[in-house]
Formats: sequence, C-alpha cells, structure tokens
Amino acid sequence: MICIDLEASGLARESYPIEVAWKCTESGASDTFLINPGTVGGWDYWDECAEELHGIEPELLAQEGISADAACSRLNAALAGRDVISDALEYDGFWLRRLFRACDVEPGFLLVGLEAVLSTEERIQYQFIARAQFRRHRALQDVNDLISAITAARSECGG
Repeated sequence: MICIDLEASGLARESYPIEVAWKCTESGASDTFLINPGTVGGWDYWDECAEELHGIEPELLAQEGISADAACSRLNAALAGRDVISDALEYDGFWLRRLFRACDVEPGFLLVGLEAVLSTEERIQYQFIARAQFRRHRALQDVNDLISAITAARSECGG
C-alpha cells in the first residue's frame, strides 16, 4: 500500500501544491519534498490561514523547494504503475492535476481514495480515528497518520 499527502498554498481554485510526501508500507520507502512555486508562472496565490495550518512559509519554498518539473519526475519515477491512496481524494487530486498540467506531463500512477483499501464500516471507523489527530499539518506526518488510521480502522473492524 502506498499513501500520499499534499499540502497546498490554500483551498481556493487558485491554490497549488507546495509539499508532497508518500510512503510505501511494504518496503518502507518514502519521499517528501517542497515545491518552489516560483518555477511555475501564475502560482502566486497564498492563504495565510493555510500557512498557519502547515507552518510552511513562502521563503522556505523558494529556498528549499524543487521545481515543479523535478516534482513530477520524482513522483513518476517512484510511483510508476501503482495505485496511490489519498484520504482527501478531491483535494489531493486537484493539486496533483495542477502540478502535472503545469509541466505538461501525465502522472504515471493512479490516485485512489480510501474505498480502495477500506470497507464502508472501516471508512466510518477511520473518520473517528482521523478526527482525533489534530496537529500542524505536514505531508509526511499526515501520510504516517493516514497509514496508522487505516491500520487501526482495519483492526477495529476485524479486517
């Protein structure tokens, strides 16, 4: 199972991805990186409320972020041909589409929701577990929490 999480500049239609993390439960392989929005024309929307949640400042993105092209290449190289699980399919899908379209590249992996790995009962249990996890949002911690919540939901429901 591979899980992914993205942090973004906000939740508006003008928002874009600023951090990506993924982890594979079978191999333990993982990756996390920041994306420099300055490498894509028009990526200038910034929501200070979103910054309060993830704690990532625009200056950090400019200093440590990789280009959007490098982000697409890195994701495709690592996740090619795999189903990748998101617990926020609508949002993460939106930001991944923005990233790949900005680079005129197709993703080499398929983003899927929790229904790909959890039954309806397990998804309800997952929601209870996930709501109890309030903290600053960073992509790698969110991926680890996602994996823990999926595992706990399966265990609670006898899966």
